[in-house]
Amino acid sequence: MSTTTPSTTSPAKSDADRVVIFDTTLRDGEQCPGATMTFEEKLNIAAMLDEMGVDIIEAGFPIASDGDFEAVSEIARRTTNAVVCGLSRAGAKDIDRCAEAIKPAKRGRIHTFLSTSPVHMKHKLQMDPQQVYELVVSSVTRARNHTDDVEWSSEDGTRTEFDFLCRCVEAAIKAGATTINIPDTVGYTFPDEYYDLFKRVRETVPNSDQAVFSVHCHNDLGMAVANSIAGVRAGARQIECTVNGIGERAGNAALEEVVMAMRVRHDKLPYWTRINSTMLTHASKVVSAATSFPVQYNKAIVGRNAFAHESGIHQDGMLKNAQTYEIMLPETVGVKQTSLVMGKHSGRHAFIHKLEEMGLKLSGNQLEDAFVRFKALADRTKHIYDEDIEALVDENMVHAHDRIKLLSLTVIAGTHGPQRATMKLDIEGQTRIEEAEGNGPVDAVFNCIKSLVPHEAKLELYQVHAVTEGTDAQAEVSVRLSHEGRSMTARAADPDTLVASAKAYLGALNKIVMKRQRDTAPPAQAAAGH
Repeated sequence: MSTTTPSTTSPAKSDADRVVIFDTTLRDGEQCPGATMTFEEKLNIAAMLDEMGVDIIEAGFPIASDGDFEAVSEIARRTTNAVVCGLSRAGAKDIDRCAEAIKPAKRGRIHTFLSTSPVHMKHKLQMDPQQVYELVVSSVTRARNHTDDVEWSSEDGTRTEFDFLCRCVEAAIKAGATTINIPDTVGYTFPDEYYDLFKRVRETVPNSDQAVFSVHCHNDLGMAVANSIAGVRAGARQIECTVNGIGERAGNAALEEVVMAMRVRHDKLPYWTRINSTMLTHASKVVSAATSFPVQYNKAIVGRNAFAHESGIHQDGMLKNAQTYEIMLPETVGVKQTSLVMGKHSGRHAFIHKLEEMGLKLSGNQLEDAFVRFKALADRTKHIYDEDIEALVDENMVHAHDRIKLLSLTVIAGTHGPQRATMKLDIEGQTRIEEAEGNGPVDAVFNCIKSLVPHEAKLELYQVHAVTEGTDAQAEVSVRLSHEGRSMTARAADPDTLVASAKAYLGALNKIVMKRQRDTAPPAQAAAGH
């Protein structure tokens, strides 16, 4: 175990040791069930990633739907620093649609992929190796005619026969690919295997020096970050990752983890990135709010407990010297060591200062709405902690564009029943009131919503937990609704669990409504999670 003191100074940097961060939160991240984001949420996340120093933003899969195309195109138009990338399969229509979407970008990239493993070629593509090889050449050539920045991926690369993989990589580079990605699509490989694979491919392929090699690892066996680092040690200089590690199945390598692994253990990993690490915690919360996927408390780097100490032995050590149990300074990832306790006597200036201290930026109307909600909460609870404020702000930003809004709720519950809810909603500017009974107060609330907004969505998940400690803590509720084969999840927080439940249910319902309005064209075949 290293006893190196956490560093506060930047290590010496060279271009040869720079690792490019390719963020695919908006593409691979959004493909995980229930994580679909709205148009506005995608734009907000893309702007944050650009500000944070991400090198390439994979903004979506343009052929999938008109909504995806519009999001990629608008992100391309707005992004100032990062390369904006779109994903495409190997077909001509996919590549051309992708090229059209990234056209407004200052710097755009087409990322095209094709399966190369025996099992994928036989069962998914139903093509023989020679047909796949020819399609690799034609697809990269077509993409190269649109832009000089082309990435090619060998889907299921870690289960591909080595000689055939080398043959395809050499052909892709010869056809004009400037980045070669060898993904661990199904999270199958081990770090030593992944290291050897990259080392052998780079040594075997004669033109390997003409392209940047990239890693893209899934976390099915919990080794996505370890495998990504192994690939970099073997010569790869691009890591494909997502905020919070979201993605298909068990997810992807987590951006915050690979970045901080290189920063904290620079003695073992002498590489660097352009990421502003002080934005990592904020980025985690923004993505969590947009997807309504809660971050596990013990999540590395950005989890709620990442810098929390309850054990008496640990607390004693921390009081004597923080380095006894913390290998990095909390402020390097955007976490404050001390918490300013806010309450009902706190004014607007204190609230704004707290938001700035937490790295939260709100516009005029958003700030006013958040402050009103803060004062309302302060009147109902003794202390307001950072987590309470984050929950308030996240909910305020996520639900700003809702078509359906909760105006008031009254619930009658108890042992004698029946449980009854009376609710007033603003439905696209029109006020409606309804009353309904249920098998319990939550069921009554949800039945009331169904009466006011008739729908066929089915409840897949209802989950409640306290944001902070104490009986007066805010309840945070997660609701997942399934509709027409698609799941939408939303979260909401309020000291009243029933109010939070109503808001969360309406949040998921709003996502269904907005998704239906945006997706005017039937989606194409979903992209494979390579």
